[in-house]
Amino acid sequence: MRLPVLLCAAVCLCAVPGPAAGADRSCADLRQFYTGKGFTLAGVPQTEISGEHLRMCPQGPTCCTSTMEENLAGLSAQETEGLIREAGRSLQAAFNALHRSFDTYFTELHATSERSLQEVLSPLGPLYSQNTRLYGDLYADLRQYYRGSALNLDENLSDFWSRLLERTFKASAPTDVTLSEDYLECVAKQQETLRPFGDVPRDMKAKVIRAFVTARSFVQGLLVSTEVVRKVSQVSLSPECVKALMKLVYCPHCRGLASVKPCPNYCANVMKGCLANQADLDPEWQNLIDIMMQVASSFSTAPSLDVVLDSIPARIYEAVHFLQDNMDTFTAKVYQTCGPPGEPGTGSPTAHEPRRKSSSLTASEYKPSPTAGLRLEMQVSDLYSKLREMRLYWIQLPVALCSKVVAGVNSQDKCWNGITKARYLPEVMGDGLANQINNPEVELDITKPDMTIRQQIMQLKIMSNRLKNALEGNDVDFQDASDDISGSGSGMCVGGQCPRSRPGLYAYSPDNNRVRGAATSHAGLCGLLLLLPLTVLLLQR
Repeated sequence: MRLPVLLCAAVCLCAVPGPAAGADRSCADLRQFYTGKGFTLAGVPQTEISGEHLRMCPQGPTCCTSTMEENLAGLSAQETEGLIREAGRSLQAAFNALHRSFDTYFTELHATSERSLQEVLSPLGPLYSQNTRLYGDLYADLRQYYRGSALNLDENLSDFWSRLLERTFKASAPTDVTLSEDYLECVAKQQETLRPFGDVPRDMKAKVIRAFVTARSFVQGLLVSTEVVRKVSQVSLSPECVKALMKLVYCPHCRGLASVKPCPNYCANVMKGCLANQADLDPEWQNLIDIMMQVASSFSTAPSLDVVLDSIPARIYEAVHFLQDNMDTFTAKVYQTCGPPGEPGTGSPTAHEPRRKSSSLTASEYKPSPTAGLRLEMQVSDLYSKLREMRLYWIQLPVALCSKVVAGVNSQDKCWNGITKARYLPEVMGDGLANQINNPEVELDITKPDMTIRQQIMQLKIMSNRLKNALEGNDVDFQDASDDISGSGSGMCVGGQCPRSRPGLYAYSPDNNRVRGAATSHAGLCGLLLLLPLTVLLLQR
């Protein structure tokens, strides 16, 4: 009897399902995790099921249905896009902080210089007190230019010196002489040829234009960089990327390996594939940041930004004083060119009483305060260091995202490799779209780049070109648009100031005349080509 009893007991024991049977493994942990992500338990299995239905995760025993797989894939995309936008907002905030800091500094320099006008120019007497609007207009033009208005600084500064010459000459004329508008206009035209103010206008113009062109271009560079980050951070992830993210982040949960973190190199390949187009920004981004760092450094290069702005009143006084000291010589030359004024009895120059030199500060004696110089050095140092930190942003973004996904991984052999808990063997891909041709995790068509990102690359090129010109003191917004890199602009106007009669600062309209001209020349060429066979036939006859 013992043998039959033992056989029956053995059969019963073998019939009882044990814990090794994978199909009956509990899905309790996944159910709790799934509801914690905001999903309902409808359709969620209690125990593992076969995984032939899975399209993103490895097929095999699983706790995920097709619906769960799709829901978790969408969640992984949302979370990753959220991390990208969060990183972008952080970078935008850094650019905005730099803009506020520099804008505050520059506008304070401008305001301090304008406030010193009365102190420096009051020794000129009525020539200052009766012409305060002339000086005020100069500072208003400089302010509007910095804010983005479509002003030609070269023309505006030349106009200022011409108007100042008219007023200085009129104030020096005898009281019984009436100077007509036409005569004063003739006097003003002698500004370039006779150089009544000496070398001051030419020297001051070069330094002021360079200071304001670089300052405005620098601010534009900060704004363009901010806008590029904003637009690129909003680019949606591709469907192929979403599948790879699901496999990276949530497929371990479906396989009952929730505690196993992805392998670092595995995560790197997924993120490099997902952000391949963004990484293509890197060359032009680094180029723009490098040029902006050069521009920031130029602010403290002699003549420094603070010296140029603070010395404007002293330069004006120096110029006027030079003319007053040489008024007799200048008047004689004006009479030779413009003739005597229209009133009788004024046909010859009147000798002017020699003027006693004022004790007012001149530009040659001007020295900025040590405090102002120290503040500028601190400003430039801060700009330079902060910009340098932003230089590698686009190629460091995949690393930053993976640092959150694979946090706590201590072993390369005990991590999720996309299939199971083991070492990840494929090599890590390079940066950029072209380097993803052999990416094992994200399938990409490297011949179809993202057009939104390509447009932003073009914006970086345009801004870099403008900053290069600004470093040379060129008023880049008044160059022929064909010399610049054209493309769809961002449509921004710095400081809310938009040109009234010109295209926006970041967009150029096509030159219709050139298009018509090209079409006309093309039609003419076609006509000649059609006439050629007819001519040959006639000659043969």
